[in-house]
Amino acid sequence: MLAASVLTGGLAGCMTEKESREKLEAEARVTRSDAEKTALDKVPGGTIKESELEKEKGKLIWSFDISTPGTTDIKEVQVDALTGAVVSVETETAADQEKEKKADAKEKKKDKEEDEKDEKK
Repeated sequence: MLAASVLTGGLAGCMTEKESREKLEAEARVTRSDAEKTALDKVPGGTIKESELEKEKGKLIWSFDISTPGTTDIKEVQVDALTGAVVSVETETAADQEKEKKADAKEKKKDKEEDEKDEKK
């Protein structure tokens, strides 16, 4: 019985990326589509390259990376997923984007290694 409860507790703590995303989407009051429109209003002529729903600094936000013709810079627009208000608009240079990619790759590798350790237990 103890083994079963430990196993169940361990599985409950392991949420897949899809389950995590679905949970966040269920919490959002603003749809991706509405948040996209709000973000694009801040970057006229822009095209969304990436988007995600995430918790950042305790807030549930839609985050959009938007490119514009004639520049390699990306505008990152964050929209509050509960109110629809724009939280921030930041410009990321090509160097900033490369740094962010490397940090993300490092974090994914670390998460994968932790998952593999957990699976061995």
